[in-house]
Amino acid sequence: MKHAETVTFGGSGLDRAAHLRGNPQELATLLQASDTGVLAFWRGKPLIAGENRDQPGWLPANHAIFNHADEAPVFLGFDDGVARFARDISDWEPEELPETLNAFFDPSEQHFPGLPDHMRFSELRGVMTQLDARGAELVASAKAVINWHETHGFCARCGTKSEISMAGWQRDCGACGGHHFPRTDPVVIMLITHGNSVLMGRSPGWPEGMYSLLAGFIEPGETIEAAVRRETFEEAGIKVGPVSYLASQPWPFPSSLMFGCRGEAVTTDITIDPDEIEDAKWVTREEMLEIFAGNNPSMLPARKGAIAHFILLNWLSDTLD
Repeated sequence: MKHAETVTFGGSGLDRAAHLRGNPQELATLLQASDTGVLAFWRGKPLIAGENRDQPGWLPANHAIFNHADEAPVFLGFDDGVARFARDISDWEPEELPETLNAFFDPSEQHFPGLPDHMRFSELRGVMTQLDARGAELVASAKAVINWHETHGFCARCGTKSEISMAGWQRDCGACGGHHFPRTDPVVIMLITHGNSVLMGRSPGWPEGMYSLLAGFIEPGETIEAAVRRETFEEAGIKVGPVSYLASQPWPFPSSLMFGCRGEAVTTDITIDPDEIEDAKWVTREEMLEIFAGNNPSMLPARKGAIAHFILLNWLSDTLD
C-alpha cells in the first residue's frame, strides 16, 4: 500500500527513549520539568482536550487529578523533545456513571472538577480520527500499556501481586523474581476478493448495518498467511489462495496489532459459522462505492479510523500495492 503508515495510530516517529526506562533518577527529573505532560486515563478513556476534541489533555505531574492514581506513571517518550507520560486514575468516582460505560462504544464524557470544560475523558473510538499522527500514537500506546497493567497486576508464575517497573514497560514479582512485559495480540484482517467483489462480514453486537473485513487472532505456531486462510474458512467457508501483506495498525482495544492482508478467494459459496460471525456477503466495488457515499441504508462502511476502512478506501481508489 503506497501510504500504509498513514493509517490511524500509524508511526509518527515518536522517540520512545527506551534507554531511559531503567533510569529512575532521570525519569524523576523529567517528570518534574515544567513542560512535561502527563495524560490521565479513566477506565480506559484518555483525557481529551480542545473544542474539536483533537488533542491529548496533557497535565503537569503534580496536578490534583493524580492523587487518584494507585501506580507509577508510564513513560511514553519524547514529543519533539518534550517528555510525555501517562497515568491511570480509574479509582476516581465521578458524580454519575453512565449506563453506556461498558458498551461497545460509550459516547458519554466525564469531567474532572477544576479542569477546563473542554477537557474530558472520552472514548478513543470517537475521537481517534481527530488526533494528529503524534497524538494518536501517544494515546494508543498509553491506552494499551495502561490496560495491560489493569489486567495483569499479579504474577503469572506464582500469583503474587507484581509491581510496576521500567517506567511502566515491565512488571516484576518480588516473590519469585518473575518479569512480565506488555502483551500485544497479533490479528489478521483481510481483504478477501474474488474478481470485482470483496467479502464483508459482521459480528454479533455490532451497531445495526455495520459490516467490516473478516479478522481473527493468529494462533501459536501459525504464519500470517495461514491465519488468513484459516480464519476466512472458519468464519465464512471460503477457501483462499495467494495471500499478500498490505499494512499494519496498532489497535488498543485492548492490545492488538492488526496485520492487514489481501487474499484471493478460490471458492465463493458462503457458509458462516454462527459462533464466529452473524453474517457475511460478497459486495461489488460499485456497491461499496455507494456504501462509502452513504447511499446504502442497509450497510454501513467500516468505522473510519479502523484499518478495515483504510484498506477498503485504498482498494476503491486503486492504491493498493
